[in-house]
Amino acid sequence: MKTIKVKSNRREELIEITSEVENFLRESETKEGVCVLFTQHTTCGLTINENADPDVKSDMLLFLKKTIPQFYDGFRHFEHNSDAHIKSSLVGTSVTVPFENGKLLLGRWQGIYLCEFDGARERKVLMILR
Repeated sequence: MKTIKVKSNRREELIEITSEVENFLRESETKEGVCVLFTQHTTCGLTINENADPDVKSDMLLFLKKTIPQFYDGFRHFEHNSDAHIKSSLVGTSVTVPFENGKLLLGRWQGIYLCEFDGARERKVLMILR
């Protein structure tokens, strides 16, 4: 198991971590299996999506912001980050990616992203190979 640290710079952003995961695979002696990624935080998530056009990240964040605004009449959580908790639950806190010969078997345009919903801060992603 390995932990990578990801530092966000804004309250909401998608940060690609594919290269960090691939570096871990290259260092590992495991040649094939699955890589499980998990974040231990309740206000961020992990997802796999297109990494070729940056507009995809912007569109995803825009849609989530409009659908689940930070300040919503009726939210009761005193930290004013109920939206981040909801977004984390919807996106999910883990992804699983197969790999072979030390290489992730992602699609041509796919990348792995940490989805920050309550930054800026440092996050941890646990990586486990099976």
